Amino acid sequence: MQNFKEKKKVLIALSGGIDSAVSAYLLIKQGYKVEAAFMKNWTSQEGLLKNECPWLSDRRDALRVAAFLGIKMHTLDFEEAYKRTVMKYFFEEYKKGRTPNPDVMCNKEIKFKLLYNWAMKKGFDFMATGHYARISSKIEGIKSSYPLTTTNYKLDRSKDEFKDQTYFIYNIKNEQLRHLLFPVGNMTKSQVKVLAKKIGLPNAQKKESMGLCFVGKIRLKDFLEQKLKIKPGEIVDQAGQKLGRHQGLQNYTLGQRQGIKVGQGGPYFVYGKDLKHNILYVTNNPDDEQLLTKEVQIHSVNWLANPWSMEHGAWNKKRKVIYDSSPKVYLQARYRHQGGLVPIAIVRIKNDLYQAVFKKPQKAVASGQSLVLYKGKECVGGGVIV
Repeated sequence: MQNFKEKKKVLIALSGGIDSAVSAYLLIKQGYKVEAAFMKNWTSQEGLLKNECPWLSDRRDALRVAAFLGIKMHTLDFEEAYKRTVMKYFFEEYKKGRTPNPDVMCNKEIKFKLLYNWAMKKGFDFMATGHYARISSKIEGIKSSYPLTTTNYKLDRSKDEFKDQTYFIYNIKNEQLRHLLFPVGNMTKSQVKVLAKKIGLPNAQKKESMGLCFVGKIRLKDFLEQKLKIKPGEIVDQAGQKLGRHQGLQNYTLGQRQGIKVGQGGPYFVYGKDLKHNILYVTNNPDDEQLLTKEVQIHSVNWLANPWSMEHGAWNKKRKVIYDSSPKVYLQARYRHQGGLVPIAIVRIKNDLYQAVFKKPQKAVASGQSLVLYKGKECVGGGVIV
């Protein structure tokens, strides 16, 4: 683990939630010189499920926590950058018929880029967040012909497997790991809640935030209609029968069951979208092979470690790995947050494009979501599904 005996200056990203508040408390107890940063990323109320934009109440909670802990808090305005990167990406991906993950993009472009760079420029030794993840030391990997780098640190899944958030932060650069701290990574969510109440944090009773990253709970259909014109079209089943009309392909994702209003014969599941002809394909057979995906391609890949410098090989009948000199590397993958880890083989096709083959076909693998890769507990990287 990183050396907590070296008491240095830390900037904690204080969101107003329990996880970052407990993280700040733990850092203070460990002797760090702690300051906090609250990020204002979104102030619009359009499409929200309640009248008040959540950043106002979140900032109030963050200020109360900072005052309770006796630490200085900075408020940083990243709203224009958030609109230019996260929101632009969000709408453009839906327009192309994909299912984006704005939390992943927000961490990549805002928290671990703009905020991290601000912290380093201001002379902080570390930046900390309330993410459920762990950083540990490792032995340098064997050099290979692949143009990848390694550091003395690695990103591991958290103690709480259910709350693990490495899926959302796989775009961290490996050279950043030595400057990052995740204080609650060795705790479970229940332990964090108990500690928050025990020390009397002013937000100890606050419920976990839900919805779009830094935006809040939204009516997705209404939110998308701000930028995307709704174009109704046909809903067609696996037998080619027309069942009804959809309300815009951007409102549906692969595997979706809810919201497909075609009357009797259901429930129906989305298995395909034809953007050219504006057709939504559904099936009422939950075991339909058309819901399954055997392989995908991923782009915008970020490697935290070089898996080709680790052991690699092929699967045997018991899904164990038999090591060989194959150009493929055999890992585990997660294609949705809190989804199960599944065996996968990765091979580079060209430049930043990789082919990923599942050991067993997987259900509802959506284009635009992230495929995050693991070797044991270590998160070695990930990319976006084509």
